[in-house]
Amino acid sequence: MDTDDALIPPTDADAPAGPRPKAPPIESRFLFVDVAAMRAKQLRRGAMPRLDDGQSDADRVLPHKAERVAMEEVRQCLVLYEVVPGASEAE
Repeated sequence: MDTDDALIPPTDADAPAGPRPKAPPIESRFLFVDVAAMRAKQLRRGAMPRLDDGQSDADRVLPHKAERVAMEEVRQCLVLYEVVPGASEAE
């Protein structure tokens, strides 16, 4: 199974930029790492970052590395993910 299928892809690139739905906060550090790793893989393959340049904290510097961008996106609940029931039992 390819890990890229676990993240929900964007629906339409031509759609107007509206507010994105927020993902539920991740409480498990293992799930956080898995989701961030899959998102970093997407970013390395050319996906557009979802971080907002016009953040309220003007002194904050946006990260450049794909892994750091992915972790910040997951922290801000910008990455939608789906946990497949029973997936951990298959291993």
